[in-house]
Amino acid sequence: MNGAESLLKTAIASGVDICFANPGTTEMPFVAAFDSTPGLRAVLCLFEGVATGAADGYARMAGKPALTLLHLGPGLANGLANLHNARRAHTPIVNIIGDHTTWHLSADAPLASDIVSLASTVGWVRSNKSAEELPSDIAEAIRAAMTYPGQVATLIVPHDNQYNPCAGITPSVRPLTEPTVNEQAVLRAAALLRRERATALFLGDRALTERGLIAAARIAAVSGCKLVCETFSARQERGAGLARVERLPYFPEQAMSLLSQFRAMILAGAKAPVSFFGYPGIPSFLTSPYQSIESLASPAEDAAAALEALALSLGAPTAAGERLPLAPPPKPTGPLTAESFAAAIASVQPEGAIIMDEGNTSSAAYFQYSATAPRHSYLNLTGGAIGQGLPAATGAAIACPDRRVISIEADGSAMYTLQSLWTQAREGLNVTTVLCANHSYKILGVEMMRAGVKQPGAQAQSLIDLSNPKIDWVQMSKSVGVPAVRVETADLLVRELERALSSQGPRLIEVAL
Repeated sequence: MNGAESLLKTAIASGVDICFANPGTTEMPFVAAFDSTPGLRAVLCLFEGVATGAADGYARMAGKPALTLLHLGPGLANGLANLHNARRAHTPIVNIIGDHTTWHLSADAPLASDIVSLASTVGWVRSNKSAEELPSDIAEAIRAAMTYPGQVATLIVPHDNQYNPCAGITPSVRPLTEPTVNEQAVLRAAALLRRERATALFLGDRALTERGLIAAARIAAVSGCKLVCETFSARQERGAGLARVERLPYFPEQAMSLLSQFRAMILAGAKAPVSFFGYPGIPSFLTSPYQSIESLASPAEDAAAALEALALSLGAPTAAGERLPLAPPPKPTGPLTAESFAAAIASVQPEGAIIMDEGNTSSAAYFQYSATAPRHSYLNLTGGAIGQGLPAATGAAIACPDRRVISIEADGSAMYTLQSLWTQAREGLNVTTVLCANHSYKILGVEMMRAGVKQPGAQAQSLIDLSNPKIDWVQMSKSVGVPAVRVETADLLVRELERALSSQGPRLIEVAL
């Protein structure tokens, strides 16, 4: 057995069963080792940002790490944007980076780079020293990735250590830490709720699981607090049977207006909210210095268990709290608008759907329209680096092959990682991509107006315009094996969504907005 085989077998023994790969010359022993290590599925991605984004979507839904296999520093660099998003989502990912042969490193070959520095920007990193240490190194990398609330871990493996002999494997590992509940924080939060009804319970991370949301509804029922969630959550359970949760608006003025209603805020699995960007005259932190802030559970603690403990402390009955009815919106007809677009998806999405929302400006209304849709899991763009949607939907579909995935995708964002469609076709994944085609970086137009530029000139306008030439998403999708159609009315969108969601394999619907 060589080092590459021992690494993969240790990963399998540790519960890892998937690797999203874009390998090169320095990873060839790993490529060969997949044939001798049954139990680990290898999925080819045509761009490293697809591999890292797919690993993120997979791990969010599967609740366990995925591997990526990347080629040297440039390969890692190509995947860093979605590793940044994964870091913000606290997603467990293990990157395997092939490096030059140890005796060739001093030659400073063209592909040589400082991989350690690149990897350290997103999490834990280790450089392997020998083939014999590979089993323990990968075990430690998996252990680090699984450390609650989850993180990106990178193991750099020289080429010769992959093919040199190795005696065995390391047994499966446990996380470095387990999530906990701070009992004193529970008591402080309970005391705050007893004295102040105008309180927001601000939810993130595990607070947005079914367990956390049920406990939050119980707390709201007996305390009168309002449930508010992060603008961009890694994963949120939503729909009929759960409580209504208001989403913190994206723009800081709107967010501050919402939060100004409250005299106090309790953080559950979330940090205090901040503005996405620094705008002149607007503070970085969106809460007021006059508000009382208590942290019930940090993202590194078990927010769901903390909410249950808080509900118990307040004497909240087990069955207390709001439960939304099953009442999806009517199927829309007529022209396509932001509202009819959102209603069309919410009106037909099936029970148990997984929604990956990177629609940006086009999908803003979806969150509201889908509140009473059938139960679903909602994934979002956590770190702001666009190009996450298509890859994350790909990984989510592999993690949950029995569930339908709907990828709401902006056309500008989709161009970053459109190679995902090829992987979806190759793997036969049940992903329906709803492509919002407004042929512009519309959010940049909004931000330009916010910056005081009311009438941008020709050059400025050219930097946010995607219509010259206009991208034909139907033809592009078909070229990589994904059937596609274009729709220009709400009626047709509903019809094509129903057709796609009842078919096997990926589909793309280009929506003219």
